[in-house]
Amino acid sequence: MVFRRGALVAFVTRSAHYGHEPETQEAAVADDEQLIADIMVAQQRLQRLFAYDRSDPLFNSHLTLTQVKILMLLMRHGNVSGGELARLVGVGLAALSGMVDRLVLLDLVTRTEDLHDRRVRRIGLTKAGNELIGGIMTAGAEKHRKLLSRLSGEELAMVCAAMDLLVRAASDEMADQDRGRAGQPG
Repeated sequence: MVFRRGALVAFVTRSAHYGHEPETQEAAVADDEQLIADIMVAQQRLQRLFAYDRSDPLFNSHLTLTQVKILMLLMRHGNVSGGELARLVGVGLAALSGMVDRLVLLDLVTRTEDLHDRRVRRIGLTKAGNELIGGIMTAGAEKHRKLLSRLSGEELAMVCAAMDLLVRAASDEMADQDRGRAGQPG
């Protein structure tokens, strides 16, 4: 099976999966929905298999879900003001202050004065915070590499093409969300 970029990918995948060409637009949509469901089930099975790996740094971090969220947001947005981080996390400034205090004590984030406004405190990741959240986000990479090494060159090419498509779709989705947020009143 050969994967090509563009609209042909869905057709090739559908044809290979079901052994026939859909006869109507409705059948194509139904086939697409079934393929999406099959992919989601396979992804969940893979996640469950990876979840048995207790070497994941998330299991050893003792962080709350909100603390992990703060670290992930700081990794994505860099140094931000306390007000901006509170908005991103969806909590009030007072609640955020306590959360950030605990992360400062763990040497995962820093508070610094804003260069332009001394009243504003900027919050950013420390080296340890960057390493921890980076490790959490890339956990399982070696396991994933070993899994991929079990595939043939042709299978790897298919996975690579599929990943390119997913990355493109994710980038498009993120851009759409960013445009949507930019159009909303602040």
